[in-house]
Amino acid sequence: MNDLPGFSHPAEAQILARVAPEIRARARAVRLMVFDVDGILTDGSLTYGEHGEASKTFNALDGHGLRLLREHGIRVAWVSGRKSAITARRAAELGISPVLQGIHDKITTVEDLAREAGLGLDAVGYMGDDIIDLPVLQRAGFAASVPNAPFYVSQTAHWVASRAGGHGAVRECCDLILAAQGRLGACFTASLSTLGGAIQ
Repeated sequence: MNDLPGFSHPAEAQILARVAPEIRARARAVRLMVFDVDGILTDGSLTYGEHGEASKTFNALDGHGLRLLREHGIRVAWVSGRKSAITARRAAELGISPVLQGIHDKITTVEDLAREAGLGLDAVGYMGDDIIDLPVLQRAGFAASVPNAPFYVSQTAHWVASRAGGHGAVRECCDLILAAQGRLGACFTASLSTLGGAIQ
C-alpha cells in the first residue's frame, strides 16, 4: 500500500523514498518536536578558555530547518542536560521556546511539555544521542538520533540521520517531518518575507 502523499515538490518524493512507511507515518504525526542540544544541535564539542566555557558551534542549516518547522505549525522545544548561556542565546536568535536546561529527568520533562500542548506522546518527536535520552527515545512517537551516537542509543531510534550531530542532522530531521506532512514543497515556493528572512 502506497502511503505517500501528493507531492508539491520533487524533494518530498526524494526524501520519503528513502524512508520506510512506518517512519513516514510516525513523522507525519509529529506536532511537537523536542531536541537535545549537545551532540544533536552541536557536534558535542565544548571549548573552554580561562574563564569557562567559551564556545559551541551551531549549524545555520539546522537553524533554518527549525524555523521552517515552527513556520508550519510544529512546536519546537530544546531540552538539555547541560546549562549554557550560549544555548540560550542561540535559541533566542531562532525564537525557540521553551528551552529547558540542566534537565536530567528528560522523560518527565517531555511528558510535561506534551501535556501542556494537549498532546499524547505519539504526537511528540524527540532527537537525542546519549544514555540520558534513552527514556524519551523509547517513549516518543518519533524517535530520532545521529550516526555518531553510541550504538545502543541509535539502535533505539526509529530513524537515524545520515549526517552527524552539529553537521546538518537536525535539518535532515526537519525536512523529513515536513516532507511526511506534505509541507516541504511550500518551503520552496514561499517568499523570503514569509519565511522570516535570511538563513538562520
